[in-house]
Amino acid sequence: MLRIYLFLCCSFISVVSYANNDVWLLVDTKARKIEVKKGDQTLETLNSIAIGRGGSGFKKHRGDNITPYGNYRIGWIGEKSAFRRFFGLTYPSVEDAQHALKQGVIDNMTYYRILMAHKNNQIPPQNTPLGGQIGIHGLGRADERVHRAFDWTHGCIALTNGQIDHLSQLVDTGTLVKIK
Repeated sequence: MLRIYLFLCCSFISVVSYANNDVWLLVDTKARKIEVKKGDQTLETLNSIAIGRGGSGFKKHRGDNITPYGNYRIGWIGEKSAFRRFFGLTYPSVEDAQHALKQGVIDNMTYYRILMAHKNNQIPPQNTPLGGQIGIHGLGRADERVHRAFDWTHGCIALTNGQIDHLSQLVDTGTLVKIK
């Protein structure tokens, strides 16, 4: 009973506000870059990103190390992350949940919780069989040479510490992030 209360309590304070500028991010997992965009115009490009060890695509389940395709928003910003900064995404999306429900990965209650979180501009549950805690982050104390050599995350998008610091000047909670 206490866990349910804590979830409900936390979900009410986890409201995703919408960024008031038109800046959005296009993450190109094949080209390994993030384009900072305003409308159709590319303002700048952050190259040499790393993605999940399992590549990119549609996540099948928690722990598959896949960086998910889809449209998300920055739901929260962790300034004191082990990865320097962490821009948590509103993964899983309604589309992710619909696909997972059809595949039998999640049940109706989990689908409903995800759906209601998005409907109410809240962060969706992060503890479902689809996983959670997907975001854009820096390296923290990790070696930049390793970062440039291979994809190493558990499904997140990683930047260098300098890149994540710079990106933090351009985005906020609510910023749209399209991953392809």
